[in-house]
Amino acid sequence: MQIIRFRTADNQLYTGCDYDGTTASLVEGDLFDKLTDTRQRKNVATLEVPVVPGAIFCIGLNYRGHAKETGMDLPRYPVVFMKNPGAVTPHKSDIVIPASCLETPEVDYEAELGVVIGREAKNVSEARALDYVLGYTCANDVSARRWQKHAGGGQWVRGKSFDTFCPLGPVLVTADEIQDPQNLAVESVLNGTTMQQSNTRDMIFSVARLIAFLSESTTLAPGTLILTGTPEGVGFARKPPVYLMPGDHLQTRIQGIGMLENPVIAEKSGN
Repeated sequence: MQIIRFRTADNQLYTGCDYDGTTASLVEGDLFDKLTDTRQRKNVATLEVPVVPGAIFCIGLNYRGHAKETGMDLPRYPVVFMKNPGAVTPHKSDIVIPASCLETPEVDYEAELGVVIGREAKNVSEARALDYVLGYTCANDVSARRWQKHAGGGQWVRGKSFDTFCPLGPVLVTADEIQDPQNLAVESVLNGTTMQQSNTRDMIFSVARLIAFLSESTTLAPGTLILTGTPEGVGFARKPPVYLMPGDHLQTRIQGIGMLENPVIAEKSGN
């Protein structure tokens, strides 16, 4: 099932499936238990994020190609950081470049496979880890590099957590529809030019390994979002660097899931 959350013209919020670009079939039930397709269709005015995460775990340097382009050694263990759940923003909504990031261009794109946990997971074995996945979605770990590297006190969270810095969607594809999360094409396209083009088989740590690692003596609640790392081709590693600018249009594409689109604007003065 491909799940969306959407609003109708009267601003009512619904969960749906079988989205055709204009309408969707309403679903009933608990997203983390059992959903039933009612076959009742509604017009979709705007899309919301397909799931509202309670926590966002992110993985750095998880693609061999990306590690190579940064000149860093392959990590022995997953590089873990967190992102503010308030940073999520839906399909076709704006990525807003903060006023503090406008004077010196620094905001970068990172196309990523998003993994949503479907039931409480703790001390999960790698062999059973995928049994705990509700579904997969397109995500982009938008990053303010100056804040990430220099202005964040040595931590990455600040530079990754500005409002709108976690585009998510447009759909959540349930796990039964993704036969192998380690064989999915991942791309980012900026203003019509392909910037990142790879496959999840280039991951250093698989989705199953990440879930097992993150759940060690740690409870991953239903709705936890894991951003699994980005492939090579990010803006700061290019010569010359390429950063997001107001007026840009960013697409995040993942095979079997779809395409997430977001325009880029500047933060309005006085906000």
